[in-house]
Amino acid sequence: MRLALYQPDIPQNAGAMMRLGACFRVPVDVIEPCGFPFDDKRLKRTAMDYGAACEVARHASWEDYIAALKARPGARLVLLTTSGAVPYSDFAFSPGDSLLLGRESRGVPDEVKAAADAAVRIPIAAEMRSLNVTTAAAIVLTEALRQLGIFSGKTTL
Repeated sequence: MRLALYQPDIPQNAGAMMRLGACFRVPVDVIEPCGFPFDDKRLKRTAMDYGAACEVARHASWEDYIAALKARPGARLVLLTTSGAVPYSDFAFSPGDSLLLGRESRGVPDEVKAAADAAVRIPIAAEMRSLNVTTAAAIVLTEALRQLGIFSGKTTL
């Protein structure tokens, strides 16, 4: 299981995602370019002391990320999107899944949507636009790990 950030705009969200990854022992892929300088100074401030505990892989482009994803056996790309066809709680997650979150300002382009093996959504109030990307990641990641038995003692973090 992995988290993937597509060209993140907000360093605080990237830092919070790294903290989430560290706490659940889930690697985080950052697909560049970012909307901010991706450097140690900013990430240390946003990820606090959790940044060093998180496995972070940086990818210079979408194409580089896809090549790395395809090199992992059993990898699937699961896009979290407000237009997802399946509620996240109805989706059957697998250990090789990468949960992809789009840019805070624009989501992901059509080519990224087309590359996803699945698109899941979090049902929210009809009049609301969306959740924060880190909040969405935490909700879906927790369900995915629950399905894989992480919280029942079947496997460990």
